[in-house]
Amino acid sequence: MYQTLLPFLGACLLIAASPGPSTVLIIRRSLTGHRHGMATVLGNETGVFVWGVVAAFGLTALLAASQLAYDALRLVGAVVLVVLGLQALRAARRTRGAAVADGDEPASAPAPVRESAWRSYRAGLALNLANPKAAVFALSFLPQFVPAGAPQLPAMVALAAVWALFETGYYACYVWGVGRMRRLIDRAAVRRRLEQVSGGVLIALGLRMALEG
Repeated sequence: MYQTLLPFLGACLLIAASPGPSTVLIIRRSLTGHRHGMATVLGNETGVFVWGVVAAFGLTALLAASQLAYDALRLVGAVVLVVLGLQALRAARRTRGAAVADGDEPASAPAPVRESAWRSYRAGLALNLANPKAAVFALSFLPQFVPAGAPQLPAMVALAAVWALFETGYYACYVWGVGRMRRLIDRAAVRRRLEQVSGGVLIALGLRMALEG
């Protein structure tokens, strides 16, 4: 098991470093605060672990084999992305009035609407669980690193846990980075632009997921 751990962590690093909806959502929720950013990370990684366990039991093979089930989950995922994108655009509108008209003297952003960290956790979890690609990828990814002769079920569950823990640490760096730029981000014009960009990206990803076969 230890012989496969290093290459497995290398593969996890490449996966985490690839930009995707989860990265966009984590950065966007981190704009609200460190607690929300980490809650989103934990929600996303709970989804990673769930799909890993489901793959260990072979249940994601049913999703890969059923076009109807795959398409249904794909459309649910598209709706989740679009809704999250619209939420970001609404947040951008709330900060519009705080920006100075000429843009030369950025004003401080208004205090964000108070939300529970649980809502951020649910957003991260829903985004991951509503992505059929994540399910099928877990099914094809984890078995490659099960050592020869090792019992597949416990090995895949252990690898799924390591995968989720590794990504938690990786994405925590994103949350920390956003926090370090707090003075810049707290300017209303900057926050509004970041919300607009993240919202537009999430909506675009949702539409692409809905339209792809």
